[in-house]
Amino acid sequence: MRSNHRRSRETKRRLFVLAAGVASFMVVIFLIPSILVNRIEAWEPAKLLPLQPKEQLVAQEAQIMVPVYLTERKETVSVPLEAYVRGVLAAEMPVEFELEALKAQAIAARTYLARRLASGETSGVPLGAEGALVTDTVAHQAYATEEELRERWGFFQYARNIDKLTRAVNDTEGIVMTYEGEPIEATFFSTSNGYTENSELYWQAAIPYLRSVASPWDERYAPNYERETSFEFKEFYAKMGLKASNRAPDIVVEAISDSGRILSVRIAGTSFKGRDVREKLGLASTDFSWSTESGRIVFRTEGYGHGVGMSQWGANGMAKEGGTAEDILLHYYSGVRLEPLRNVLAKA
Repeated sequence: MRSNHRRSRETKRRLFVLAAGVASFMVVIFLIPSILVNRIEAWEPAKLLPLQPKEQLVAQEAQIMVPVYLTERKETVSVPLEAYVRGVLAAEMPVEFELEALKAQAIAARTYLARRLASGETSGVPLGAEGALVTDTVAHQAYATEEELRERWGFFQYARNIDKLTRAVNDTEGIVMTYEGEPIEATFFSTSNGYTENSELYWQAAIPYLRSVASPWDERYAPNYERETSFEFKEFYAKMGLKASNRAPDIVVEAISDSGRILSVRIAGTSFKGRDVREKLGLASTDFSWSTESGRIVFRTEGYGHGVGMSQWGANGMAKEGGTAEDILLHYYSGVRLEPLRNVLAKA
C-alpha cells in the first residue's frame, strides 16, 4: 500500500511539472510576437548602418567637368570635378584612414588635376581616347566609379564609406596647393622609410617643394613597413639582365642618399641605379639590404613606393596624433600655399 501511494504521489508530481512546462511554453509563444514588434519599432536602422548616403557633394557654380578615360570600358566619361576627386580618393587611399588624412589626399588629388587643367597637358592619354584629360589608372591618378565602389564595398558598407569620402571632399572643396602661384606636382606614395626623398634623387628634376622631410609615423602605423622578397640566383640574374650563374652575386653599394635609399649599386661588375634595381626586381622601395642563403638572394626593404612627396601612411599617422590636413600638406610639400582653384585657373 505504501508503495502504491508513493507511486501515485510521484505521478501527480510529474503531471504538475508537465502542466507547468506547457503553460510556460504557451506564455513565451504569445509574448514573442509582442517583443519582436516592440524591438522592431524601437530599432532605427539608419542610426546603426545607413543604407543610403546622407552626404551630398557641394554644388558648384559653373561646375568644371573632367573627361576621364575608363580603361576597361574603353570610353571617355565626363565627371564633375569634385565627384572625380572623390573617385580618386576612394581608389588611392584606404577609406579606413583618418578623416584629416583623407582631406589631405583630396587636396593633393585636386591639385594634380588643377595642374593639368591650367597647362592643358594631356600626356599619358592613350590613342583612341581623344578629348580625355586623364585616365583612371596610376599613369595619372587611380579613379573608381560609383558602380565600382558599390561592388567593392557591398550593400551594407557603401553608404557609410561614400559619406565619409564626401565629407573629406566637401570640407576641402575647391582648395589646391600652389608654389609661387602655380599648382604643384602633388606626388604621393604609400609608405616612407622614415624620410621622404628629394625629387632629383628618384627622378631627374630638382623641384623646390619636393624636399626630403622626416616621416616617423610610418614605422609606428604602417602594417607592412618592412617587406621581404627572395629569388633563386638564376632568376635574379635574369631579371637584372645579367649572365646566368649559380653563384651568389657580388653586390657593392656605390651611393646612398641621406634618407637611406640606395642611389646606385654595382652587381657582378655592372652599375645600376637603385631605382632600376627596385623596378626590375619589383622591390617595395630603394631602401633595401640583402643576404644569400641556400641558393637564393633575399632582399629586405623598408617603406613602399618612390618616396617623393606625401607619404600616405605618414599622413594617416600625423592625423592619428592630432595633425590637420593643412599640417600634413605643409609638412610634406615644402613652402606651398593652399588657395582656391578658381584663383589658379584665373591666372592660367
